[in-house]
Amino acid sequence: MTEQDATQTDETGLAIPVVAVVGRPNVGKSTLVNRILGRREAVVQDVAGVTRDRVAYDANWGGRQFTLVDTGGWEPDAQGLQAMVSRQAEQAVVTADLVLFVVDSRTGATETDLLVARTLRRAKKPVVLAVTKVDDERGESDAAELWSLGLGEPYPVSGLHGRGSGDLLDAVLALLPTAPMEADPVDGPRRVALVGRPNVGKSSLLNRLTGEERSVVDSVAGTTVDPVDSLVELGGQTWRFVDTAGLRKRVNTASGMEYYASLRTASAIEAAEVAVVLLDSSEVISEQDQRVISTVIESGRAVVVAFNKWDLVDEERREYLDREIDWELQRVQWAPRVNVSAKTGRAVDKLAVALRLALESWDRRIPTGRLNSWLTEVVAATPPPGRGGKHPRILFATQADTRPPRFVLFTTGFLEGGYRRFIERKLREDFEFEGSPIEISVRVRERGIRGER
Repeated sequence: MTEQDATQTDETGLAIPVVAVVGRPNVGKSTLVNRILGRREAVVQDVAGVTRDRVAYDANWGGRQFTLVDTGGWEPDAQGLQAMVSRQAEQAVVTADLVLFVVDSRTGATETDLLVARTLRRAKKPVVLAVTKVDDERGESDAAELWSLGLGEPYPVSGLHGRGSGDLLDAVLALLPTAPMEADPVDGPRRVALVGRPNVGKSSLLNRLTGEERSVVDSVAGTTVDPVDSLVELGGQTWRFVDTAGLRKRVNTASGMEYYASLRTASAIEAAEVAVVLLDSSEVISEQDQRVISTVIESGRAVVVAFNKWDLVDEERREYLDREIDWELQRVQWAPRVNVSAKTGRAVDKLAVALRLALESWDRRIPTGRLNSWLTEVVAATPPPGRGGKHPRILFATQADTRPPRFVLFTTGFLEGGYRRFIERKLREDFEFEGSPIEISVRVRERGIRGER
């Protein structure tokens, strides 16, 4: 079951109502969503069709909570990819408590708007009509003409400047079921970011996990723009999965819609606890794949590597893939690997085992006494190499943090990078840190001078 497809409850048990924001492409839905949220969450660009999936955000007005669902452009007679986008909007209407129908004041009611209005009247759901791009009083007369849609009073609003947004939200809350007061967040399902380069099958895998078309899927790379958040039952446990936009470039080198999509993806990784890095097993591991892996490792999140499209891999490709993994994925040899097929459902249930394994490592703490006893044995067997005839001694060690595990070694001199990697490898082997990055820092204490390197 997805987070957006059922009325949620807060910690008091009160239902959190759902508001679906719908309208044809490029009428300003995502701009209005950002205005309501009071922050730039939804991807906005001055071209039609940027939003494609339905994406839920936690919102509040006047101290009342509700879930705001942004949708792609709704065109009832659309074909191809746009038809799938439109189906997402239709599904959002079915599962919502109220529909916020957005119309562009500058174009007025188009034939598509009339078709959508007719569909909404048949749906028998409360509807609030928002007329966007009304930046001054001159546009209010254009908004008034939209009484003709038969959906009640049109509320003129400027998503860009915020004009009229308060009156609009008052009207929305007046028609919603009783909403709970805003509460402090509580711990919930473990958060999983589904990441990878474009077109490796992230949305298809999410749809397989949820058992429905939760994300728009198309053979064209880059279909997903906003992170799509879903609750997934997997391995007897509820997980919060986020399908993210494919990472092509680092945030600071992307531009336009790609820049904001990359920014959302980076934020989704930061908000997650574990990342499933999805690779296309039928293709060579690319520089883009390496960039995604680097992004996740640098974020300090637990890691699971999943090879998708395993149904397309023959014996010859598997032999080459084994060599690629040994060479290209040396940095994440410690990450659990799962071979899956989003298309057939092969081994997707094994993801839960890998996720739990990675998170256990990410959360693991070693008592200081046990850590130092272990370190004494390791150093006695393999002492650190010297520099300039001097051999550094490791005085003691402590685990400074978890999530990810961070260790500090107190020494009498500099430790070579190779020896640090040796210590990391032994930590992984002896304490089963599988699936989590490990950070090791060295503090040198020599002749009364203390420093950190």
